[in-house]
Amino acid sequence: MSFREKIDTAKLPEHVAIIMDGNGRWAKTRGNERIFGHRSAIEAVRDTTEGAAELGISHLTLFAFSTENWNRPDYEVNALMTLLVDTIRKETATLMENDIRLSAIGHLDRLPKKCLKNLHESMEMTAQNRRMTLNLALSYGSRSDLTEAMRKLAVSVQKGEIAPEAINESMISSRLSTAGIPDPGLLIRTSGEYRISNFLLWEIAYSEMYFTPKLWPDFRRQDLFEAIVDFQGRERRFGKTSEQILK
Repeated sequence: MSFREKIDTAKLPEHVAIIMDGNGRWAKTRGNERIFGHRSAIEAVRDTTEGAAELGISHLTLFAFSTENWNRPDYEVNALMTLLVDTIRKETATLMENDIRLSAIGHLDRLPKKCLKNLHESMEMTAQNRRMTLNLALSYGSRSDLTEAMRKLAVSVQKGEIAPEAINESMISSRLSTAGIPDPGLLIRTSGEYRISNFLLWEIAYSEMYFTPKLWPDFRRQDLFEAIVDFQGRERRFGKTSEQILK
């Protein structure tokens, strides 16, 4: 029985988030520059996205470029931005065919103008699609996002709109760039690394985590299905006991 056949579609995580890691190492093992790995990763993005939509997952968030990635060599950053522009433009038709809406979180104002223009055009074109939302984390860092949310709350307190003692978790969540998106039920990281890398720190408080040694360019929908089968085999207690869950 394949992993796809083992999946209970009535128990899917509503939101899957993926830290796409290993492009550079994948390229180096083949004697190529890191950008070759980034180019080769496009098929992994396409196949995984289509696989998630096929299952009926409503939200898929891909960590595409972090705030820390701006510190990489200029030639790699420039190549990545050029690749991002081309990929968004070329893949919009595929998103339309699959009824997938494109969204993005992060410091998008830091993106090159051409990249930002293509991104906004694709988001506008796919805005009415309803099958699934593909959320790209671009120039994104969770600590920065949390800091900005705290800044917004501080301003509201300063204006007298909110009393400090009235601040609660929902107020924080509503001021994050992920406001309106359900928290991930499943977080996947490829490449064998066991860290979160400043990704959705608030949102993954109760996420199940799945780590695979597979490098991202080799990741396909069958790997996603395997991760979901693993997810469905876990007991999700949210602080309760097993006995309470079974009642």
